[in-house]
Amino acid sequence: MKKIAVFTSGGDAPGMNACVRAVVRTGIYHGLEVYGIMYGYDGMINGEIKKLQTHSVSNIVQRGGTILKSARSDDFRTREGRQKAYEQLQKHGIEGLVAIGGDGTFTGADLFAKEFGMKVIGCPGTIDNDIYGTDYTIGFDTALNTALEAIDKVRDTAAAHDRIFFIEVMGRDSGYIAVECGIGGGAELVMVPETKTTISDVVKSLKGLRKTKTSSIVIVAEGDEEGGAAEVMSKVKNEVNDDRMDFKVTTLGHIQRGGNPTAKDRILGSRCGLAAVEGLMEGKTNCMAGIIHDEVAYTDFQDCINKDKPLNKDYLRLVDILSI
Repeated sequence: MKKIAVFTSGGDAPGMNACVRAVVRTGIYHGLEVYGIMYGYDGMINGEIKKLQTHSVSNIVQRGGTILKSARSDDFRTREGRQKAYEQLQKHGIEGLVAIGGDGTFTGADLFAKEFGMKVIGCPGTIDNDIYGTDYTIGFDTALNTALEAIDKVRDTAAAHDRIFFIEVMGRDSGYIAVECGIGGGAELVMVPETKTTISDVVKSLKGLRKTKTSSIVIVAEGDEEGGAAEVMSKVKNEVNDDRMDFKVTTLGHIQRGGNPTAKDRILGSRCGLAAVEGLMEGKTNCMAGIIHDEVAYTDFQDCINKDKPLNKDYLRLVDILSI
C-alpha cells in the first residue's frame, strides 16, 4: 500500500482533528502518501481530494470540529454514487481509507469495501459514546465536560429561585452523556433511552425530593421515550398541578459538539488514528480501531453497527443513591 486517504463523516466531534493529524503523520512516517477528502462521502463522490503533508495538519490538535469538514450524503446511499466515489479514488491511486465517524459512517464504509474491495478502517468519532468496540469514542469526554460546565451554571440559578430544571443533553439512542452528567453534576434524576422512566416515576421522585430539597435538576437525553426536556416538563407540570413548583427547561444542543478537545480526546484520537493506519498496512480492513482497557482493539464493522453498547446500570443506581 502506497496511498491512503482520510475523511470525517456524520456529526463533528472534538478530537477529530487530532485523529486526522495522527493519520497523516503516521502515514508519512511509514512512507505513504496521504490524502484528505473534504466533506465526507459527498466530497469523495465529487473528487474533493487533496494531498496532505505534515505541515497540513500543524496547529490543529487543539481545535474542535474538523478541518476536513463533514456532510451527509444521500448520493452515497446509491450504488451509482458509490461507483463515482470509487472512480475518484482510483484517479488518485488511493488504496486504503480511514473513515472517522459513527455507525452511519461505518455502515457506508462496510458496504463500500465489500462492493469494490477497498480497504477501510474506521475511527470512532461521535460525542454519544454509543459505538460497540471501544470504551470511549472521540469527542465524548469533551462533550461531557462542556455539558457539565453548563449544568453547574444552571444549578446556581435553580438554587437561587427554588426551581426544578429539566436539562436536555444529546443522546438520540444513548444515555452516556446524560448519566455521566447526572453523576458529575449532582442531578436528582436522569432519563435515558436505555431504561424506561415514566412521567409518574418522575413526579413521584420530585415530590419525594421536595421534602428535603427546594431545587432539583433532571437530566433528559434527547432520545428518551417520554420525549425531550420540554415535552417531559410539560407532562410533569400537567400531572403535578402545583403552582408552588416552578419548572424551567434548558436545551444544551450543539454547544456539546464544539470547543477545544480535552486531553483525553486528543490522546484517544491520536491513538485511534495511528492504529488505523498501521492496521491498513498490516492488511486489516472492514473494521474499527478502538481502545478497550487501554489497549488498541480492532472490531469488525458489522459488530460496531449491529451490537449495542450497554449502559452501565450501576451508574443509574449511583444517581438514585446520591440524589437523596
